[in-house]
Amino acid sequence: MSHQRWGKRSTKGGLLLPDLEYDACQAVRAGNMVFLVGLTGISADSSEFIGAGDPAAQAENAMQVCKTLLEQAGARMEDICKVTTYVTEREYRQLVYPVLARHLKDVYPVSTGLVVKGLAETYIDFEIDVYAVIPDDQT
Repeated sequence: MSHQRWGKRSTKGGLLLPDLEYDACQAVRAGNMVFLVGLTGISADSSEFIGAGDPAAQAENAMQVCKTLLEQAGARMEDICKVTTYVTEREYRQLVYPVLARHLKDVYPVSTGLVVKGLAETYIDFEIDVYAVIPDDQT
Protein backbone atom coordinates (compact mmCIF):
# COMPACT_ATOMS: atom_id res chain seq x y z
CA MET A 1 0.00 0.00 0.00
CA SER A 2 1.34 3.44 -0.88
CA HIS A 3 1.42 6.24 1.64
CA GLN A 4 -1.83 8.14 2.08
CA ARG A 5 -1.75 11.90 2.50
CA TRP A 6 -4.35 14.34 3.85
CA GLY A 7 -4.51 18.12 3.64
CA LYS A 8 -2.23 18.49 0.64
CA ARG A 9 -1.50 22.11 -0.11
CA SER A 10 1.11 24.65 -1.02
CA THR A 11 2.43 27.31 1.31
CA LYS A 12 1.98 29.89 -1.49
CA GLY A 13 -0.51 32.51 -0.33
CA GLY A 14 -0.99 30.84 3.08
CA LEU A 15 -0.30 31.98 6.62
CA LEU A 16 3.25 30.64 6.69
CA LEU A 17 5.71 31.20 3.83
CA PRO A 18 3.08 32.96 1.65
CA ASP A 19 5.64 33.94 -1.00
CA LEU A 20 7.16 30.47 -1.30
CA GLU A 21 5.80 27.55 -3.32
CA TYR A 22 6.37 24.59 -0.98
CA ASP A 23 4.09 21.56 -1.23
CA ALA A 24 3.31 19.68 1.98
CA CYS A 25 0.43 17.94 3.71
CA GLN A 26 -1.10 17.79 7.17
CA ALA A 27 -0.99 14.03 7.73
CA VAL A 28 0.72 10.98 6.24
CA ARG A 29 -0.23 7.39 6.93
CA ALA A 30 2.55 4.93 6.12
CA GLY A 31 1.31 1.42 6.88
CA ASN A 32 0.09 1.64 10.45
CA MET A 33 2.16 4.73 11.30
CA VAL A 34 0.64 8.23 11.22
CA PHE A 35 2.71 11.43 11.12
CA LEU A 36 1.14 14.85 11.60
CA VAL A 37 2.30 18.30 10.61
CA GLY A 38 3.56 20.45 13.48
CA LEU A 39 0.34 21.68 15.06
CA THR A 40 -0.12 25.19 16.45
CA GLY A 41 -2.91 27.73 16.46
CA ILE A 42 -3.36 27.37 12.70
CA SER A 43 -6.94 26.32 12.00
CA ALA A 44 -7.73 22.95 10.44
CA ASP A 45 -8.31 24.56 7.03
CA SER A 46 -5.17 26.73 7.44
CA SER A 47 -7.20 29.90 6.90
CA GLU A 48 -6.61 31.59 10.26
CA PHE A 49 -4.46 31.63 13.36
CA ILE A 50 -6.24 30.99 16.65
CA GLY A 51 -4.84 32.18 19.96
CA ALA A 52 -2.28 34.85 19.16
CA GLY A 53 -0.74 35.77 22.52
CA ASP A 54 -2.45 32.81 24.22
CA PRO A 55 -0.34 29.61 24.23
CA ALA A 56 -3.15 27.61 25.90
CA ALA A 57 -5.59 28.54 23.11
CA GLN A 58 -2.96 27.55 20.56
CA ALA A 59 -2.54 24.19 22.32
CA GLU A 60 -6.32 23.67 22.43
CA ASN A 61 -6.62 24.33 18.70
CA ALA A 62 -3.64 22.07 17.98
CA MET A 63 -5.15 19.16 19.90
CA GLN A 64 -8.55 19.55 18.23
CA VAL A 65 -6.86 19.54 14.81
CA CYS A 66 -4.77 16.57 15.95
CA LYS A 67 -7.88 14.55 16.73
CA THR A 68 -9.46 15.41 13.38
CA LEU A 69 -6.34 14.51 11.39
CA LEU A 70 -5.83 11.24 13.25
CA GLU A 71 -9.44 10.25 12.60
CA GLN A 72 -9.06 11.05 8.90
CA ALA A 73 -6.06 8.72 8.83
CA GLY A 74 -7.96 5.95 10.65
CA ALA A 75 -6.29 6.51 14.02
CA ARG A 76 -7.44 7.65 17.46
CA MET A 77 -5.93 9.81 20.15
CA GLU A 78 -5.21 6.59 22.04
CA ASP A 79 -2.86 5.56 19.21
CA ILE A 80 -0.47 8.46 19.88
CA CYS A 81 2.94 7.11 20.83
CA LYS A 82 5.26 10.14 20.78
CA VAL A 83 4.77 13.88 21.15
CA THR A 84 7.31 16.68 21.06
CA THR A 85 6.15 20.05 22.33
CA TYR A 86 7.81 23.38 21.67
CA VAL A 87 7.18 26.60 23.59
CA THR A 88 8.92 29.93 23.18
CA GLU A 89 8.94 30.77 26.89
CA ARG A 90 9.60 28.42 29.80
CA GLU A 91 6.56 29.70 31.74
CA TYR A 92 4.25 28.68 28.86
CA ARG A 93 4.68 25.06 29.95
CA GLN A 94 2.36 25.80 32.89
CA LEU A 95 -0.27 27.00 30.41
CA VAL A 96 -0.10 24.33 27.70
CA TYR A 97 0.50 21.12 29.64
CA PRO A 98 -2.92 21.15 31.35
CA VAL A 99 -4.48 21.37 27.87
CA LEU A 100 -2.35 18.47 26.64
CA ALA A 101 -3.11 16.47 29.79
CA ARG A 102 -6.85 16.83 29.19
CA HIS A 103 -6.60 15.66 25.57
CA LEU A 104 -4.10 12.87 26.30
CA LYS A 105 -5.69 11.51 29.48
CA ASP A 106 -4.94 7.77 29.79
CA VAL A 107 -2.85 7.82 26.58
CA TYR A 108 0.62 8.02 28.23
CA PRO A 109 2.68 8.97 25.15
CA VAL A 110 6.44 9.31 25.23
CA SER A 111 6.90 13.05 25.54
CA THR A 112 9.67 15.55 24.97
CA GLY A 113 9.23 19.23 25.79
CA LEU A 114 11.51 21.91 24.42
CA VAL A 115 11.84 25.62 25.06
CA VAL A 116 12.98 27.21 21.81
CA LYS A 117 14.13 30.65 20.79
CA GLY A 118 11.41 30.99 18.19
CA LEU A 119 8.95 29.22 15.92
CA ALA A 120 7.89 29.91 12.32
CA GLU A 121 6.23 33.26 13.14
CA THR A 122 6.58 35.58 16.13
CA TYR A 123 2.93 35.09 17.15
CA ILE A 124 3.35 31.30 17.44
CA ASP A 125 4.11 30.40 21.06
CA PHE A 126 3.38 26.66 20.96
CA GLU A 127 3.79 23.76 18.54
CA ILE A 128 3.42 20.00 18.90
CA ASP A 129 4.64 17.12 16.74
CA VAL A 130 2.56 13.95 16.98
CA TYR A 131 3.36 10.40 15.88
CA ALA A 132 0.81 7.60 16.19
CA VAL A 133 0.83 3.88 15.48
CA ILE A 134 -2.45 2.15 14.72
CA PRO A 135 -2.59 -1.24 16.45
CA ASP A 136 -2.70 -4.28 14.15
CA ASP A 137 -6.06 -5.35 15.54
CA GLN A 138 -7.51 -1.92 14.64
CA THR A 139 -6.41 -1.74 10.99
